[in-house]
Amino acid sequence: MDFVSVNKMLEKSFKENWERPALSNYKGVTLCYKDVAKRIKHLHICFEKCGLQKGDKVAICSRNQANWGVCFLASLTYGAVPVPILHEFKPGNIHYLVNHSEAKVLFVDDVLWENLSESEMPELYVIVQMNTLKYLYSRDTDLKLVRDNLPDTFASEFPGGFTPNDVNYYEDKPDDLALINYTSGTSGFSKGVMLSYLALYTNLYFAREYAEPQMTCESEVVSILPTAHMYGMMFEFLFEMTIGAHVHFLTRVPSPKVILAAFAEVRPDVIISVPLIIEKVYKTQIKPLIDRSSMFIYIPVLNQFILKKFRNGLIDAFGGRFEEVILGGAAFNPEVEKFLRKIHFPFTVGYGMTECAPLVTYAKWYKNKPGSCGQVIAGCSLRIDSPDPRKIPGEIQIKGGNVFSGYYKNKEATSQAFTEDGWFKTGDMGIIDSDGFLYLRGRLKCMILGPSGQNIYPEEIEAVLNNLNYVVDSLVIEDNGGLTALIYPDYHQGELDGMDREKFLNRIEGYLPEVNKELPNYAQIRKMEFLPEDFERTPKRSIKRYLYQRN
Repeated sequence: MDFVSVNKMLEKSFKENWERPALSNYKGVTLCYKDVAKRIKHLHICFEKCGLQKGDKVAICSRNQANWGVCFLASLTYGAVPVPILHEFKPGNIHYLVNHSEAKVLFVDDVLWENLSESEMPELYVIVQMNTLKYLYSRDTDLKLVRDNLPDTFASEFPGGFTPNDVNYYEDKPDDLALINYTSGTSGFSKGVMLSYLALYTNLYFAREYAEPQMTCESEVVSILPTAHMYGMMFEFLFEMTIGAHVHFLTRVPSPKVILAAFAEVRPDVIISVPLIIEKVYKTQIKPLIDRSSMFIYIPVLNQFILKKFRNGLIDAFGGRFEEVILGGAAFNPEVEKFLRKIHFPFTVGYGMTECAPLVTYAKWYKNKPGSCGQVIAGCSLRIDSPDPRKIPGEIQIKGGNVFSGYYKNKEATSQAFTEDGWFKTGDMGIIDSDGFLYLRGRLKCMILGPSGQNIYPEEIEAVLNNLNYVVDSLVIEDNGGLTALIYPDYHQGELDGMDREKFLNRIEGYLPEVNKELPNYAQIRKMEFLPEDFERTPKRSIKRYLYQRN
């Protein structure tokens, strides 16, 4: 794998796809590659005028939208270091991350700006409203003149109009710092993951090798994950920009209803998602049909007909044109996975993390094994810290071009993240089979030690609980030497089914003996507790476990 400049890949793509659509706001504006290139050049002129140097940090904090892509690409192709910040973060955290990253420029959503203050971010040169690209604040009054005179400056620099020949982007090197991505994670402290251009290229290279021939400059993609998160950024945006594809940003809360409507209209060529989305579709739209058809499933002819109908219906619901659905970011419910395999639905599960930019393992849907998240990608090596990696779970450790350079301004955390011989310690547990397929067994820090020293992986118990009727999600915690299941129930469905609150909760509690029959003696659930509202979650919809621990 010979390194190619990421920015030069983008430059080539822009020139070759000048008239093609690049970025769209769903139900809103569409920018062609030439429009994005022109906006990038406008921002490059502004960067130069305000004294932004190569390597300076540019913070970007907004919901998904076309101008998010413009601002990110403008920063990257200028040679600055974009710092995507999740817009779900609290104002105080956003202030902290802007300051910690030493950002000189902040692009911010107009809604978020209402709760922020320039006085809390004193090192910023300028703050720009993401939606309009207009200045909200500039430390130097002369910078306002840059904005006001920009049309004249642009016209004088390009008297014959801005053409593909005028696109010329910063040529990056493998070890150059490409971006800083702050982890959302399940712990309370955000760390700035420093990713090199080599880390980005390793992922882009693999995506190009995997995607060909089905993804081309004519491909359509719906971006439903936060672009400030590496999974969404890399595979719903950046990769697409390097091949000339068309990205549709939802620009709104990605509920299943909104997502399925966008899929039906856009008909994407590939779907990138977290398991929770497809699990919700299964639970709300497919499982009720399965329950109603259960009496016919044991009749072979009808069984095949019904399963084919389920498959076709689910494929149509996701747009009908995609080659596969790629899931990652969290554990996948075993019942849902088993059903999807039974109907031969084209899905696969990958594994990655921010520190690996993000991909570690993947296999095409027709090659992947049940329960596995694929094989290690090109340019990356994987090992399991276990005396018997095929049978005994151990920590997954990674080495390769995709691995991050360290945590920004945090030498202690960086040192703790690597072994003495230079392997990145993921904190995830797993086993690997003789064919190199990885099987996750939960987070190392989530593992609970049983009464006789057994390893209990709460995610496996939660998968059983989440299959119960009326259970939206669950979390298993250690509580005074036993296990307690925290449950967020579907209160609305209980009301629709005519149950008052007490009867409804008793119904769910009555499932406990059946659940424990499926669990080993050392992993029995002692009691259930019910939450009045949903768990607090990270942007990739993982539960913030640290908020609910008791021991």
